[in-house]
Amino acid sequence: MYHAKLYINGEFRLSGDKKSTPSIDPATGEIVATVEWPSKNDLDLAVDSAVLALNSDWKKRSQEDRAKLILAISDKIKEKKENFIELEMKDSGSVLKKAKADIFNTISYFKILSGMAKNLKFLEKDESTSRIGFSVNYRSYQPVGVCGQIIPWNFPLVMAAWKIGPVLATGCTTVLKSAIETPATAALLAEILQEVGVPKGVVNIVTGDAEIGKYLVGHPKINKIAFTGSTAVGKEIVASSAKTLKRTTMELGGKSPNIILADADLTAAVDGALYAFLYHQGQACDSGTRLLVHQNIYKSFIDLFLKRIKEIKIGTTNDPAVGFGPLINEKQFKTVMSYIQKSKSEGAKLLYGGERITGGHFDKGFFIAPTAFEITPDHTIWHEEIFGPVVGITSFSNDQEAIKLANLTSYGLAAAVWSKDHEHAKKIADELDAGTIWINEYHLLSPAMPFGGLKESGLGREMGKEGLMNYLEVKHLWESDCDERIKKPWFDTLF
Repeated sequence: MYHAKLYINGEFRLSGDKKSTPSIDPATGEIVATVEWPSKNDLDLAVDSAVLALNSDWKKRSQEDRAKLILAISDKIKEKKENFIELEMKDSGSVLKKAKADIFNTISYFKILSGMAKNLKFLEKDESTSRIGFSVNYRSYQPVGVCGQIIPWNFPLVMAAWKIGPVLATGCTTVLKSAIETPATAALLAEILQEVGVPKGVVNIVTGDAEIGKYLVGHPKINKIAFTGSTAVGKEIVASSAKTLKRTTMELGGKSPNIILADADLTAAVDGALYAFLYHQGQACDSGTRLLVHQNIYKSFIDLFLKRIKEIKIGTTNDPAVGFGPLINEKQFKTVMSYIQKSKSEGAKLLYGGERITGGHFDKGFFIAPTAFEITPDHTIWHEEIFGPVVGITSFSNDQEAIKLANLTSYGLAAAVWSKDHEHAKKIADELDAGTIWINEYHLLSPAMPFGGLKESGLGREMGKEGLMNYLEVKHLWESDCDERIKKPWFDTLF
């Protein structure tokens, strides 16, 4: 059994309160790890170590050194990928295929980030505003400071990488709180950070519940909060952070539209629609949970959709053939089932699923069948994020109706358009309120491109150059190119 300890100031520690909790495999109910629960004093120690590290020579490291450190992390994760895959499956309920993809994506992220870090400039001359004999103007960047970072339980290692990576690239320091439901791979990542020589205090990793998160958010020595999770919690964090004007990056919820045009490749669009809302049992913030299908192909689409949904392999997470596993825990199971019952009571037409999967090994975990409803904007599940394997389907008659329906939400995280005519699809994409839009694709992301949401789906971006900029403060440095007093007539306004 894995022991997930606190990682503070480069050392692994037990809880100051001698408090620990088990982490449970959602598929089997077995204990995966024992997790140390931090006290407030532990958090203070973690923050203080991050402050000390920030004020050390860490900020003065060359970008080449940072790049080598980040690349070493990538290489070390690759070396230990089997350990990560096993823990990710057992801790988060990820099926083997998804766990392998997450580890691969994490390795790739750190590798690409290494190159970005090497080329990151902290002083840039602005040629357009500089004039010989008058001034030279620069943009000067500095680390935002000590960060408090809070990640969710659905993609534990990937989310930890997305948060820690920019800290290492920009010279910040951090206290990262992993989700109490899935602390194992973040703790294993801490072992790698220690092995490759990340300086003490630069990255501190703890876990805990919402109260631990609130204490971290309110800590007076933290300069920035980066949070991935629900919109409701994100709003609370922004409100709390406003008291001291902490910088914030929020990657929040979604209710993403997936638009199938009349000329779409039906086979690709159907499988893409299933992938969009069923990947990791629908426990992804960018899931395509509102499926909009052109009325001219609606019947053909639904017929093939129902045929393919029945062919999805559901089972234990370690089976290489399985693509669909359990929900994270009983709480989430009950939440999803309540939305299913509410949809039925509101008159939404159930096309498939809607029940708990039972019998044999399924009785040990929280399995819900892939579920599809026909819905309208009058139904609750049109508007509210479920975070489970449930999709709402509706038809549209023309482009403008599709765009109107797609944007009829308070969220704006992701969207997709399926069409053989890419130029047509791009015109529709231009009208959609979403931070990431796919054409004939879903869920795939590039570490070198920004990810984040519009409207109530968040603030700022992660990954890409934009993600790094969120960890830097920019200064305008004005260098005079006319030092003599006689060349400064504007001073004469005083005399």
